[in-house]
Amino acid sequence: MIEIRWHGRGGQGAKTASLLLADAAFNTGKYIQGFPEYGPERMGAPITAYNRISENPIRIHSNIYEPDYVVIVDDSLIGTIDVLDGLKDNGAILINSNQNIEEIRKKLGNYTGHLYTIDASKISRDLLKANYPNTAMLAAIVNIADIMTREQLLKEMLTSFKHKFARKPEVIEPNMEAIKRGYDEIIGG
Repeated sequence: MIEIRWHGRGGQGAKTASLLLADAAFNTGKYIQGFPEYGPERMGAPITAYNRISENPIRIHSNIYEPDYVVIVDDSLIGTIDVLDGLKDNGAILINSNQNIEEIRKKLGNYTGHLYTIDASKISRDLLKANYPNTAMLAAIVNIADIMTREQLLKEMLTSFKHKFARKPEVIEPNMEAIKRGYDEIIGG
């Protein structure tokens, strides 16, 4: 079973990304959970969301306290909340950031584990003309955690976007491009 904890701020799409990931994984035959942890509901407030993905039925129904992966949608949360809390020793962190890996390691208290970055905000600004980093982050974590193939991800996300953006079809192609770039533009290891 893969357990993922997402950290973001209200309005950045961490919750949406965790739910989209759950739907996509479900459609590839996996057992899934995708859910947010609710706190103060306001734009910009820190939020947490979770995913469990497994080949077998999932019988756990709680928050994730020892994630395999931590996804940080907003790097300003580093130092504000303990993003490393409970991360498994062999786990990995994915951060939306344009800073180099060594700068981020220092901010994380010289964290020595697997660390990946992607400038998902730049991808979003390039393609969507706004800061919606969740789409690229979703693709990046799928790649890092080997949740499904790139082809499966593209197929599932196109289906999802056609439904989600039925009234705004012009945003489907830029979001698909964000998925492709998010999958391919990961730095680190």
